[in-house]
Amino acid sequence: MSRIQGPLTGITIIDLTRVMAGPYATMLLSELGARVIKIEEPGKGDDSRAYGPFIKGRPCYFNSINRNKESIALDLRNEEHCEVLDSLLAGADVLVENFRPGVMEKFGYGWETVHARHPRLVYASVSGYGHSGPERDMPGYDMVMQGITGMMSITGEAGGEPCRTGISIADVGTGIFTATAINAALLHRERTGESTHIDMAMFDCMLSILETPIARYQMTGEIATRMGSLHPAIMPFEAFPTQDGHITLACGNDKLFRQFCGVIGREDLATHPDYETNVKRVENRPALRAEIIKELARDTSDQWVARLAPLGVPIGHINNVEQAITHPQVAARNMLVTTADPVLGPLKVVGNPFKMSAFPDMTTRKLAPELDEDRQCLIEEFHNSSKSSHDR
Repeated sequence: MSRIQGPLTGITIIDLTRVMAGPYATMLLSELGARVIKIEEPGKGDDSRAYGPFIKGRPCYFNSINRNKESIALDLRNEEHCEVLDSLLAGADVLVENFRPGVMEKFGYGWETVHARHPRLVYASVSGYGHSGPERDMPGYDMVMQGITGMMSITGEAGGEPCRTGISIADVGTGIFTATAINAALLHRERTGESTHIDMAMFDCMLSILETPIARYQMTGEIATRMGSLHPAIMPFEAFPTQDGHITLACGNDKLFRQFCGVIGREDLATHPDYETNVKRVENRPALRAEIIKELARDTSDQWVARLAPLGVPIGHINNVEQAITHPQVAARNMLVTTADPVLGPLKVVGNPFKMSAFPDMTTRKLAPELDEDRQCLIEEFHNSSKSSHDR
């Protein structure tokens, strides 16, 4: 299968990452056209190869974020394997790793050493707390990061127990930030000829995502708490029950609120002194919420969406995953694409969120590789050719 064509076509990335944050970053870069060569531990591979669910022995977790990649198993404590890695680095543009700070140095592949050998190579490190600070040597997993950065204190129902978000937001967020930083570093290299060391911390990325609660605390001293689906500063902006389920409603300004009130037949709410501005609506949230719930209970979710959406009032169904991926917008945007699994047959995976007029939006993807699947091809392409050039 041909590689994805995109703005990063011609860029080669050596991927020494495992589990989620790093592999998610390199998967995004592959969707932009980069070639990603995944280095894995011999005999074991990426830890996420052992994460279920498994269908006929195939790991869903690993497959979802390692498509478009090539795999070679290398032991960085083995001299011959290190020679292979050196030849890969010599032909690459980016190295991404997510070991704890200091581990790459022990292997002989820290930033300073690699930069001296390969001065044009962009070097990205992803870790829990970064390469500085009192926690730098501590392990960082998504669950820990959600707790320590305050995310779990604002997720869930009011008065409830600490709650993890429904996805690995620290991993995914860090992956997105890392891919962004790598793109910026490549542009910097293009302009100046200078490579750089990128030091990405999951801790930092989570704090960046929490910008609004942190800003609120800095300005007001107010500590954000769990509010369920409520928005702390906008009303109505939450999930509401209907006759047959729930919908989301997001009246982000006074005009939208007036339109909403007109459709539900409650123009009096829009002109009521307690509700005529967003500030007033937030102050009087419980009473207004009770009025809205009473009105929305009269009809079904489909009926409310059909009435409100054409007027530009932000409203939507609350779907489960099956309902979400069968929404007609998914097909229209090519957001489910096909990989060909030799065991399971055609499999659908999430498509490319980067839609660019200069590049085709392909409908197929290369399946996530088997462990060490591309060893022979990569050695012939990079290592043997490198040795031949040295021999001449």
